[in-house]
Amino acid sequence: MNRKFCFSVGVIALLGASASTALAAEKITYMTNWLAQAEHGGYYQAVADGTYAACGLDVTIQQGGPQVSGRPLLLAGKIDFYMGGNLLQAFDAVQQNIPLRIVAASFQKEPQVVMSHPGQGLDKWEDLKNADQYILGDEGAQSFFQWMITEFGFDPAKRVPYTFNAAPFIANAKSIQQGYVTSEPFAVEKEGGFKPNTFLLADYGFSTYATTIEAMQETIDKRPEVVKCFVDGSAKGWYNYLYGDNKAANEAIKKDNPDITDEQIAFSIEQMKKFGIVDSGDAEKLGIGAMTDEHIAGFYDKMVKAKVIPEGLDIKKAYTLDFVNKGVGLDLKK
Repeated sequence: MNRKFCFSVGVIALLGASASTALAAEKITYMTNWLAQAEHGGYYQAVADGTYAACGLDVTIQQGGPQVSGRPLLLAGKIDFYMGGNLLQAFDAVQQNIPLRIVAASFQKEPQVVMSHPGQGLDKWEDLKNADQYILGDEGAQSFFQWMITEFGFDPAKRVPYTFNAAPFIANAKSIQQGYVTSEPFAVEKEGGFKPNTFLLADYGFSTYATTIEAMQETIDKRPEVVKCFVDGSAKGWYNYLYGDNKAANEAIKKDNPDITDEQIAFSIEQMKKFGIVDSGDAEKLGIGAMTDEHIAGFYDKMVKAKVIPEGLDIKKAYTLDFVNKGVGLDLKK
């Protein structure tokens, strides 16, 4: 919402001020899907530097975590926006006739990687299927691993569960393991004393958007100005977090998650920039948060081929482009 109330007519000025005051009272809760971290930095930045407040929102960021399920809270109207993982959850919502939509995609690339030990004959993507075992979590085994099987011939019999402990991977030099490019490589280097090879799945064709902003259709219909403010504010927040002064945002992240370190935050930011997680592809011209019909349809077709998602879904019910692709925040990039 643009606060350019430069009118010569007093009545109009008063009406504008009243509208601004009404919107300024709008309290919004955005729930993340994990504990506070640099991967949430754009939202914390927009709170810390007043970007959300400037367009009339009082935003509270509510942390997710391993024992927290945020999407039911969104469905119940307990929160206003929720951080989705990737497009698959929104496709599933369409399948279940749940009226929620993605209104922006903060990440152009999902940070999901597969790691391998260097110098073990697993230094190229095409070599990874020859690993002795694939250490993958249940969710990954049912999603991106099915794509890896279909597209590249990975052997499903080699999959073993990932318990979010790097020790089995570190101990077995002939294994590969899933992770986030912003997290697990850092842990492996710290605990194992070596820098793992990292293969970002997005760079090999797993083309989902990620760290999406989800809203219920009722919110979109009844409070479009709130959705616009939050989407635009988040885009500006990400530009300022990546390219500006992010100290206040990082302090807020550490306050919410005291276990995170400055070193981990710095590593995550470096990796997001290096791999173009937030600011790449369509976002380079359309602005952070960008989405296109073609990109989403292409990913859907891949998931149908891999038998992760059934064919015939009306995937346009999973998202809306009404609030993105307007170049918001491009002027903030340095």
